[in-house]
Amino acid sequence: MPLSDVALSLLDRANTRRGSTESEALAAVLDRAERAEDLGYHRFWVAEHHGVPGIAGSAPAVLMAAAAARTRRIRIGSGGIMLPNHQPLVVAEQAATLEALHPGRIDLGVGRSLGFTAAVRDALRTGTEAADRFGDDLADLLAHLSGTAPVTARPRDHAATPVFVLATGAGVRIAARAGLAVVLGGPALVREGPAGGVAVLERYRAQFRPSSWWPAPYVVVSANVAVARTREAARRLLLPEARALALSRTRGEFPPLEPAELAEPDALPARERALVEESLAASVHGTAPEVRAQLEHLVERTGADELLVTGGAYDLDAQAASDRRLAALFGARRPDVTRTAGAVTPQ
Repeated sequence: MPLSDVALSLLDRANTRRGSTESEALAAVLDRAERAEDLGYHRFWVAEHHGVPGIAGSAPAVLMAAAAARTRRIRIGSGGIMLPNHQPLVVAEQAATLEALHPGRIDLGVGRSLGFTAAVRDALRTGTEAADRFGDDLADLLAHLSGTAPVTARPRDHAATPVFVLATGAGVRIAARAGLAVVLGGPALVREGPAGGVAVLERYRAQFRPSSWWPAPYVVVSANVAVARTREAARRLLLPEARALALSRTRGEFPPLEPAELAEPDALPARERALVEESLAASVHGTAPEVRAQLEHLVERTGADELLVTGGAYDLDAQAASDRRLAALFGARRPDVTRTAGAVTPQ
């Protein structure tokens, strides 16, 4: 499948940067949303992280509202809102309100991740068992949105907001049974064997039950992507976040992004250095022809309907240039979506 037949979208986690404020990080997210619309990206999503020094995006519904107000056509969504942290009715009402304010432009991506630390989980009043309720919470959310629950999410004078599941293995099964779109990325995507991304997606398609939300399986593949004039420049664009991720796994804190020259892994302990290289190896980066070849292989391997580009950068100018180069690879045409009985159907 040529890249021009695949929808191209962006996810911005609202990374903070050394030497900048968190307010500036949020302003950069909104600036990027405007640029993404001008470049023809299909969706622009934000995420939910609590108590993380390196990420300012803690309230996705609020940030979605700001991004939708700054744009006119691009779809705005969550990648995602974590259901264990919220009452399903509240999430449904937030989505319904956003959809009423910006008809036909709002996406609701939900996940089952818990707070990163025990202190965050305590502050959110969620225990480790909260993730086990995800299937039930998702069913409640859909019922509130569709008007089949004792309490209906309002306002109601709008079409149904399409729902996506940010999935692990268990999440993929739940998404298939509920008839929802699925978003898959990270280590699972590149892993081989029964637990690998290709096998997981095959099971999703085989187990999918058509619903009023999605009449057919819909797969969004997420990946860190950087495009630059040279492969080394693309690597340097991804390096600050790769280092922050490594530190989060070994020291328990995801820090603000640092300039690439300060993020080189040479001075890190062996374990952290290996994690940085592992993160870079799982990303898609290089020159435009190199990235095109890698993405065409990824799309062919997974059968993806859409690519969701992730990854934060310290250098905002270089990130903007990467977004432009990537959009050019996909061409000006974007697959449209039309609403059919509350569902979102790729044309």
